[in-house]
Amino acid sequence: MKKVLRLVTDFVAKKNGMWITLGIWLAITVLLTVFAPGASEYKVSSVDSLPKDAKSIIAQKNIDEHFKDAESLPGILVLQSAEAEINIDNLVVALEKVNAANINGLKEMISFNSLPPQALAGFFSDDKKTAVIPLSFDTSLETDELEASLEATKEIVSNETGSIVYMTGPAGIAVDTTNLFSRADIVLLLSTVGIILILLIVIYRSPLLALIPLLAAAIVYQVVNQLLGILGANGLELASQSVSIMSILLFAATIDYSLFVFSRYREELKNYENKFDAMKMAMRETGIPVFFAGGTVLAAMLVLFFAKFGDYKNFAPIFGTTMLVIMFASITLIPALFTLFGRKAFWPRVPKYGEKDVKASSLWSKIGSFVTNKPIIAALSILIILVVSALNMFNMKYEFDTIKSFPSDMPSREGFEIIEKKFEKGDLAPTTVLFESTKEISDDDQVSLMDQLSKQDLVSSVRPTGISEDGLAIQYQLTFEESPYSSEAMDALEKMVEDAENIVKASNAEGELFFAGETASNVDDRSVNDRDLIVIVLLETLLIFILLIFLTKSIKMPIYMMGTILLSFLAALGLGMFLSNLFFDIDTISNRVPLYSFVFLVALGIDYNIILISRFMEERQKHSVKEAVQIAVSHTGGVISSAGILLAATFAVLMTQPIQLLFVFGFIVAVGIILDTFLIRGILLPALIVLFEKDKKNKNT
Repeated sequence: MKKVLRLVTDFVAKKNGMWITLGIWLAITVLLTVFAPGASEYKVSSVDSLPKDAKSIIAQKNIDEHFKDAESLPGILVLQSAEAEINIDNLVVALEKVNAANINGLKEMISFNSLPPQALAGFFSDDKKTAVIPLSFDTSLETDELEASLEATKEIVSNETGSIVYMTGPAGIAVDTTNLFSRADIVLLLSTVGIILILLIVIYRSPLLALIPLLAAAIVYQVVNQLLGILGANGLELASQSVSIMSILLFAATIDYSLFVFSRYREELKNYENKFDAMKMAMRETGIPVFFAGGTVLAAMLVLFFAKFGDYKNFAPIFGTTMLVIMFASITLIPALFTLFGRKAFWPRVPKYGEKDVKASSLWSKIGSFVTNKPIIAALSILIILVVSALNMFNMKYEFDTIKSFPSDMPSREGFEIIEKKFEKGDLAPTTVLFESTKEISDDDQVSLMDQLSKQDLVSSVRPTGISEDGLAIQYQLTFEESPYSSEAMDALEKMVEDAENIVKASNAEGELFFAGETASNVDDRSVNDRDLIVIVLLETLLIFILLIFLTKSIKMPIYMMGTILLSFLAALGLGMFLSNLFFDIDTISNRVPLYSFVFLVALGIDYNIILISRFMEERQKHSVKEAVQIAVSHTGGVISSAGILLAATFAVLMTQPIQLLFVFGFIVAVGIILDTFLIRGILLPALIVLFEKDKKNKNT
């Protein structure tokens, strides 16, 4: 591999090789743009998160089998009157007009005409100023078709009743989510490019050093976008959330590797007068670490194929494709672009042939001296900071109500919160209970089973909603006293699922219970997520550890390299949550955040590990351990800190997203990268190298 990479980078660093490389990249970009579809054509608002063998999925499948045409996309129409009570007669007329309008995809809606007064009252709040109307739509509707149908329904009801009308439930949330991401992606891309451009100019004070990495990133982005379009055309669902995070990963990694390349290139321009010779020598030392770092991130992303959770699995091909393109760009496109501009790329601070490389008075030279002279103090001080930060993980609380992560002014969230305020908490999302009997269900079986379900923890009410045509299955609607998205309701239902056999026995019936709905899905979500977190953390840690052994040809060094990475992740999670609560009043997080953060902090953190260790190993051949550490820290400290600041700022751009999950994820990763850049790679890891790596004894002594 080393010989092959050297052949590639040596070729790229030649004049003819540079032009051929740039020509190939340009041709690939143009051909893909002209002949391949873009990723946006195949983006979906979400993918199926739970595996097919999840209990709630099996339950819903069984319900659909027993109750034909039961599959639909539910929605809840929420009416709110600011002053007077809602006029029931006007509402009845409005619903009749909705039915008469033959709205595309509208399958079912409650008819108030056929309801007795007692049943009708259940759809109104106590003050009669709020009403909820359940309805359902065909699941085959495209998002734009669904949006048009929702708007048509809302307009009729609003005009007839004079009320403010919201559409919530899965139908309303699906439309709002798609609209959010369609706007957010543009903001995300522009914000990412803007913040990178500004920081590159501020840090390096050179316009070309800012534009060249962005030019490379733009080319890589276009290639990746079209390749994902090809995958989308062949059946891969491109979740909006995955594509949004992909763009951050792409710009972050491409800019990072550009910094590593041009930092060493600038160093070699002081040693070689010819720009081609300088790039050749720069890539001989940087090419392998950069390519290896990209390969490690690629491997870490592909590990996500082992996840059962749909969101995580969707990351694997999208992020894997991205990293594969970036890996090849890092050893071809990026060095070719910098070679093209040569010394001009660094204007106005042009590196001169024969100029001294790193001044002893520089910040990172001083840090290197401190670490090598007082490694115990350096290591202990950073360890204390990291351990204290990590301890806050014990205060972490998860939020399973995903709608709470949307903007407060999103219509479906507003409607949802009105229901939460005006009606019983459990009415937000009742649980559907299916009982499959081995014999025809009698009236006594129905009553006895309903009685047993009512006795379970936190159950507020249970009512039958239908019996199958063959009489072998009955469906109940079960509501909890607590919010169906709360941990308490989830724990109660999980206990019920585990105790289902005893519930059936106590009712003297014979058959099997199944539970479907939002709470049941969240129970499975929590279980699958916990499993994936353990599996992915173990596999990724093991994989990176093995790769580090190959890189360092040591077992001891990868142990504390991985140790610092894992400690950095825990500290980032603990400190990030503390600061999120302190500055943004966010005291809960989605259960997705820990795994999201782990994958990116560990995968990208290893890049800085590899750059530092590779330089240490290079210098170790000529110097003692302390001298090698001193040189490695002083020479890589600047570029790693610059890359870290840029990487943190890039992920912080996710805080512009209207989804709280992405906001918190972006913030925690940004905090983690800063910790990793300045404390781990700058002080702790070098101190551990000084403490644990020994100078080789002279064979003659």
